Amino acid sequence: MQISLSLQKIHLERKMINLNSLNNIPINSDVLKALLSNLKYPKNKISDLEKAGELIRLKKDLYVRKSNNISKELIANHLYGVSYVSLETALSFYGMIPERVHAIRSMTTKRAKSFKTPLGNFEYKTVSVDYFNIGIRQEIVENQYAFLIAEPTKAVCDMIVTTPNLRLQSVKAMRNYLTKDLRIDFEDLELLDKAIVKQCINMGKKKGELKYLLRFLEE
Repeated sequence: MQISLSLQKIHLERKMINLNSLNNIPINSDVLKALLSNLKYPKNKISDLEKAGELIRLKKDLYVRKSNNISKELIANHLYGVSYVSLETALSFYGMIPERVHAIRSMTTKRAKSFKTPLGNFEYKTVSVDYFNIGIRQEIVENQYAFLIAEPTKAVCDMIVTTPNLRLQSVKAMRNYLTKDLRIDFEDLELLDKAIVKQCINMGKKKGELKYLLRFLEE
């Protein structure tokens, strides 16, 4: 029995040779089938790889290879798009807030949606196309892959725009929200880009709150 399991493991490793090139980039089932086209039943092989823990299914027809350096930000971009990582997830990525983020949160022009995966929960908030395009950047990791993420300023604006029942009607209220509720350090706040805030005021919701953010940054 032990010999049989060892042979099965060796056989599995040989069939994984082509999959190693995927690194940690999410891939759909059609591409996987193409990589396994030398097999008679590639669909069955995908199922076997998933059961063996070599592939992780993120949703129907979308997988990622098991790896020690899986990027949840990259997965968020692929899981539901077009989207960019933002809100607490982006602020945590930049080291601007002390709290550990339990869900990967993003912005999208599509309807709001959430996913539960073996790698955690992913949430998406809806914004307009014009607002979406402001203040996002491409994060390139070790020249191997890249994902879209909000600039720190845009992540703060997104927090203000998308948080329900958030009413900040003065500069003092804005200061308390940023430093006490979000617990962002003043040194980080000094690096925020006023030009991005102005663009968000012109395109986004909660213009009154964003104007108080701008006034706070101009003080």
